[in-house]
Formats: sequence, structure tokens, C-alpha cells
Amino acid sequence: MSCQALEAIVKSCDNNSGGIYGIWINQQDEIASIVPADPSAGAGWTITAINLQTPPVLFENYYIRRNTSNFTEESNIDLVNGSSFVTSTINLMFHRREADKSRAIKILGSGQQYLVAIVLDANGKYWYFPYLQVSATGEGSGVSRADGSKYSVTLVAENEYLAYEVDPSIVSALIAP
Repeated sequence: MSCQALEAIVKSCDNNSGGIYGIWINQQDEIASIVPADPSAGAGWTITAINLQTPPVLFENYYIRRNTSNFTEESNIDLVNGSSFVTSTINLMFHRREADKSRAIKILGSGQQYLVAIVLDANGKYWYFPYLQVSATGEGSGVSRADGSKYSVTLVAENEYLAYEVDPSIVSALIAP
């Protein structure tokens, strides 16, 4: 007997674009709970509420330019041990090196803390990535004047599931002005 009934994946007629347009990050400890949509309504993979600790600390915006950043999710399935998890990797590029960005990146990775991110993809979908950690930073001045200076930041998480979609109606209340 199977563990769960299979579900169909139907053909989409919507346009499909790659890349990410925005990312908002908070400390994992600031999340009190998340509320998924009612799975019996066929929407159990969408988050309808993200409850913050009291007093609430809102998500911070990390501005990225178009066509510079992405996320990937790769399943890791061990057929012998029966273990499965998803490695989520978010690659960010921040243009123009300066002290304020250096400090913000240092704080982001301090203490190898757990972070949570809401990512807006180029299809207008918001995604929830819990238990991220900064795993690498890099880049520099570039070689020629046209290269520009920049920072790269890589965030990695290992979770049980692929990222949950976030109901767009709840996002603005979670983001610092």
C-alpha cells in the first residue's frame, strides 16, 4: 500500500519566467508560527499566515537587481536509509561595495544564525524558506570599470519540504517600511 495518493500535475497556460525580484529576511527565532491553507481545500502548500513573536520584528528588505539572483531546491533521497530532505540554496548579488552593505552582510551571517526568507520570484509568486544560514560570501572589485564592484551571498537550508508558497495578501504586513 502506498503512503499517499498521487496527485496530477496539469499543463499550465501561464507564462513562466526565471529569477527573483525581491527578498525579505528575518531571524528564524522571530517566527512564532506559520499557518498553511486548509489541505482539504487542495491548498495545503500555501501559507495563509505568518505569526511573529511579540513584540513583532518585521522582515528586512534586501534590495537586489533584476537578473542577478536566484534560488534552487534539490531533493536528497537516500533509498537505502529511507531519509529525504530538500537543500534550498538562495544566491544573492548586491551591487556596489560600501561599508553599510559590508556591515549588513556581516550581521546576516553572524553566529551562523538561522534565518527565514520570503522570496518574490519573476512569476509574481512569494515563497517561504525557513532555517537558512549564510554559507558563503564573495566577489570584489571586478576587473574592468564596466564590471562594477559587488558582493555575493549564499544562503542554504535543509528542510523536509520544498518551499511553501505564501499568500500575497499577507506579505506587506510582515515587511519593515
